[in-house]
Amino acid sequence: MKTVLITGSSTGIGRDTAIHFQQEGWNVAATMRRPENETELNQLENVQVLRLDATDRESIISAINTTIETFGSLDVVVNNAGYGLAGPLEAVTPDQLTRQYATNVFGPIYVMQAALPHFRAQKSGLFINISSIGGRLTLPLNSLYHGTKFALEGISEALNHELNPLGIRVKLVEPGGVKTDFAGRSLDLMSDPNITDYDEIVQKVFEAFRSPSRADDYSTGADIAEVIFTAATDGTGQIRYLAGNDAKQMWEQRSAITDQQYVELMAKNFGL
Repeated sequence: MKTVLITGSSTGIGRDTAIHFQQEGWNVAATMRRPENETELNQLENVQVLRLDATDRESIISAINTTIETFGSLDVVVNNAGYGLAGPLEAVTPDQLTRQYATNVFGPIYVMQAALPHFRAQKSGLFINISSIGGRLTLPLNSLYHGTKFALEGISEALNHELNPLGIRVKLVEPGGVKTDFAGRSLDLMSDPNITDYDEIVQKVFEAFRSPSRADDYSTGADIAEVIFTAATDGTGQIRYLAGNDAKQMWEQRSAITDQQYVELMAKNFGL
């Protein structure tokens, strides 16, 4: 029986992914920052709920080691924990900036670093890093979130080159919009009452983001979990997996036009 460790399993994509793998007969280490609050996943057979905070390196190492001790192996690691910032870059605080990169970039690096000795010893293993369509293209007022996802994309692709000769692969799953509580639970806003020049831009962009019709093509967490499971089990060297109809449509449109045309498209779409 194979084993997967998933970060950010308390809600959303991570939770649905833990359930999907469990239903497919895998051992699952469902990790989260506050496992003491979990009441359902820890009732499932072959699921162990563990503490892992992507900003706490010691908790990462402990979760990896406990998973291997409990299940005897570790085959797949899904780096799913995430945090998003939205708003004018000029308004970001040092704490927000640190948390953005600590969660979305440093965390996955530390998780992979902790699992690699085991993967090297068994000459096999797979990392699936949850990026975003926002790791391929950009939207206004999301500069730092995009920065972390672009970083994760580059790190993952380059790391795949160096690990392939050791029998280890790295893959990326790139969701579009997802019907989870990410916006309420893991989204933070950058704002400064002393800076008003962005107010009209912020109002227009956020009105567009909040439009009910925008969610028509969003995926569920379970939809994304299916793509993650495919990436884990298809046995191919494919690196990137777009997840969701909206992500596929956005990328098809973006890849068909020039950079300048895309700038003009964003200005038109958001009334900028």
